[in-house]
Amino acid sequence: MNLSLVIPIYNEEESLPLLFDAIHNALDSLSRTWEVILVDDGSRDKSLDVLRDLAKKDPKHIRVVAFRRNFGQTAAIAAGIDHAKGEIIVLLDADLQNDPADIPMMLDKLDEGYDVVSGWRINRQDTYITRTLPSNLANGLISRVTGVELHDYGCTLKAYRREVLTGFRLYGEMHRFIPVFAHAVGAKIVEVPVHHHARQFGEAKYGLERTFKVLLDLFTVKFLLSYSSKPIYLFGGTGIGIIALSAALLIFLAIRRLFYGISVFSSPLFPISAMFFIMGFQSILMGLIAELQVRTYHESQHKPTYTLRETINIE
Repeated sequence: MNLSLVIPIYNEEESLPLLFDAIHNALDSLSRTWEVILVDDGSRDKSLDVLRDLAKKDPKHIRVVAFRRNFGQTAAIAAGIDHAKGEIIVLLDADLQNDPADIPMMLDKLDEGYDVVSGWRINRQDTYITRTLPSNLANGLISRVTGVELHDYGCTLKAYRREVLTGFRLYGEMHRFIPVFAHAVGAKIVEVPVHHHARQFGEAKYGLERTFKVLLDLFTVKFLLSYSSKPIYLFGGTGIGIIALSAALLIFLAIRRLFYGISVFSSPLFPISAMFFIMGFQSILMGLIAELQVRTYHESQHKPTYTLRETINIE
């Protein structure tokens, strides 16, 4: 299999037939074998029924994975990647805002030697205040913190070589950070403008609250990138800094006692310095415990972030 499209789905029954017409129009002319992995994320409408019908009509290309309940977009993408067989994996939204017609162009970019091709919605068709502006601010912050400069982390339409998607699990809202993880293993990334259309059916599944979740996940991503293999550098470094501050306070109190006769114990700085010393020592101990946990994590079995209800046309 050359190409796998992974599409998370949640309450998109009206969009799915049009989506598959667009996919066939974009891919039928390619000289590649391809499949579409549709992950139903616990839809409450008739999306799963539509997917069953589509799978019967086109068993050659369509595979369906259905969750028992709604686990979120990140879990759906992780499930799709787990069940995909393609050497190249393209992520795509099901709401018709991403355009499958952009996929051949992205595949051409991969053929130029890139490992990740990230879509950039230059003319984004979303509400500016509640979606576009928060997204732009988050993109700038993510680029600055991670060092991977992309204009549009939130665009689901991205193409990956399979080998850069191995070695990490996705949680929370971390699907948008896949390019960052890929960059960490040496992937060559390029960003290309893609089309973006206004939503035709239903309403957006996410609002401002998603931006805050992304910001919180950014702390985790930064930790995983910089300190996941050596957490003692973070906790130990913080502990040494706090102990150094405690020592500076004690030296200050000692100088006051020697030259000015001011009692060390009468100053509130003494219990503060003692508290800082204890906090620093505890931080170092936390770093040692984290080192043990990291080794346990790397040696343990991977546990899926989802449970399946059924699979269709999947061996």
